[in-house]
Amino acid sequence: MSTVLSRTVARLMIAPALMVGAALLVGGYAGVGDGFSAGVVAALGVLMQYVALGYRDAERLLPGRLAPAAAFVGVLLALLVALVPMVAGKPLLTHWPGPDHPVVKLGKLELMTPVLFDVGVALLVLGSVVGLVRLLAAAADRGPA
Repeated sequence: MSTVLSRTVARLMIAPALMVGAALLVGGYAGVGDGFSAGVVAALGVLMQYVALGYRDAERLLPGRLAPAAAFVGVLLALLVALVPMVAGKPLLTHWPGPDHPVVKLGKLELMTPVLFDVGVALLVLGSVVGLVRLLAAAADRGPA
């Protein structure tokens, strides 16, 4: 059973958790961080919703049923970034642009294929963890068999 305080804190913390996850994803190239950490932090924000609010309320607030699709898109994106260079006759995980080419920048974020790979990893981790949490929360909501 959750308290009013825990339910309120959970509702207030989902947006900051997702924003910190996004900052970890983007900050991975300027400092410490990566797609895996971003996915875990975002998934912990979603987990907090299920723990504090319960399965039914969390399902009404979050699009948790999209978790398998997010995991699938993440795997597909990471595999495409890894395998497409092989089609062009280059080694696995060859990134674009190469070391001798200029990189397009969006603020401090360098737009290159490692960023896409990390986005894929983040989606995979987020989708997998949220999917697992949803299954466990649904089983707990049904009660003992």
